[in-house]
Amino acid sequence: QVQLVESGGGLVQPGGSLRLSCEARGFSLDTYGIAIGWFRQAPGKEREGLGCITIRDGQTSYADSVKGRFTISRDNGKNTVSLQMNSLKPEDTAVYYCAGDRPWCSLESGAFGSWGQGTQVTVSS
Repeated sequence: QVQLVESGGGLVQPGGSLRLSCEARGFSLDTYGIAIGWFRQAPGKEREGLGCITIRDGQTSYADSVKGRFTISRDNGKNTVSLQMNSLKPEDTAVYYCAGDRPWCSLESGAFGSWGQGTQVTVSS
């Protein structure tokens, strides 16, 4: 069973940066070669796909809303995937989730069956 745990959320000022981490527990990302997607959900809004990385070849894809500001990467020597968020805006405030269990990337939340518990990101002065 895929178990994913997010961390790194918190309060940050507009224009600031934050790095979230998604840890795979109980299995190796390399062995399974799955794709990891990052999503967020703000109060009263639908869950939004932000980006995805395919572990086997490192290819990434991003939603237009975060392209150029957010970067997904595999952390060397760790069983984690990171989401680096720069130039944060108040509208980036949301609970951020990572998801896994499929071999290829998707920005559709319904494509993933395994989710972390989420980590809150608040962008405010």
